[in-house]
Parts: sequence; structure tokens; C-alpha cells
Amino acid sequence: MIDNMRTETVLDRDLFDRLPAGSTLVLRDVPWDEYEALLDAVGEAAGLRISYDRGTLQIMTLSAEHEKFVRLLDILVALLSVRRRIKVLFFGSFTMKRMIKLRGAEPDACFYVQSANIIGGKSQIDLASDPPPDVVVEIDVHHESVSKLPIYAGLGVPEVWRYDGQTLTISRLEGERYSDAKASLALPMLTAAVLTEFLSLGREKDQYEVFLAFEKWLDEHR
Repeated sequence: MIDNMRTETVLDRDLFDRLPAGSTLVLRDVPWDEYEALLDAVGEAAGLRISYDRGTLQIMTLSAEHEKFVRLLDILVALLSVRRRIKVLFFGSFTMKRMIKLRGAEPDACFYVQSANIIGGKSQIDLASDPPPDVVVEIDVHHESVSKLPIYAGLGVPEVWRYDGQTLTISRLEGERYSDAKASLALPMLTAAVLTEFLSLGREKDQYEVFLAFEKWLDEHR
């Protein structure tokens, strides 16, 4: 991780274009308007995750391994959604932010489940008027996301899934902090152990084989 005390301008795109995959750059004492200007400049760039917490800006670059697990988890949830006829709306890594909270983040993936009917067919989400996603996903194979938990708590995200390459942890928001839980609140049949099992399988087998194994598991757990 590179911790930079503003020796570079936030809008110096070359600064993070030079970052290797799987690295993190932290800039401190960054005003909100510079954070928003950076978002406008780079958009929701596929190779970056940008978060902001009351002056601290964090820019993370992604690796192929990271993206593999994001896609795997997305499709496992999609299979569950279709097979169990549970409405799940997927919003990827859209920028979640609220100026009044001075906080913003881009998760690796996020879903609406309990709030899916509220969101309906919307393509743009505004957290000033819309609920936050019911589940946010962070893949921590090359960097940590614990520092983002206060951001998600401040934005009111009910549940966060974090996978560190070995274990998936489910955390539920209780008051202003997250506590670890055995199972998902949004999708109760998905426990931390079950999700860990199938993500770990993704290290041994190709994605198609994992999907077939998960489909079989769904058949056996009606």
C-alpha cells in the first residue's frame, strides 16, 4: 500500500495509471469536491475502486484473480435467484456516495434483495432518496476492505460479504458497527461456510464446474 500525504494532485491520472495490479494508493486531506472531480474524470473505471471517508481517498487497482472471484460470486447468486425465484437486482460496482456523510465507495459487487421492489427498473441509484444495496461484496485477495466498513455503515448498508481468498465472512450492520454472522440476512440459505466452500472450489476447478456443483447443491437443499 502507498500512503501519500498529498504530494501529488488527486487528478493526476498518471499517478494511479502507474500503479501495479492489486495495489492501493491512499491520499489524505482530500476535499469532497476533489473526490467528485476524480469520479467525473475517470467514471466507474473497470480497473479501479475508489473510496472516500471524510477526507481520506483510497484508490485500488484490480487483478485478474480479483475479478475472477467477483464474477464467480455474482453468478452463484444469480443461479440462486433464478432457481429459487427470488428477485435479486445486481448493480455491480456502482459508486455509492452521500455528500452529507462525506463518504463514498465502489464495492466489488452489490445486490438488492429485500429492497428490490423499491428499486424496480431504475438504472440510476441516488442514495439521498434510494435505499442502499442490501448486500455489498468485497474481494480482498490482494488488499483489505476492513477500512471501508465505516463507509458502508455510514451509508446504511445492512450486510457486507468479504472474501480474503480463504474464507468468506458475512457481517451484518448492528447500530453503527458490523458484527459477523453465520448466514446472510438477505439470502438466508447462503451461509458463510457454503459461500466459502464454492469460492474455494473455484481455486481447484473452472467456473463452469463450480456452477454445476452449485446447481446440484441447490437441488439437494430445497
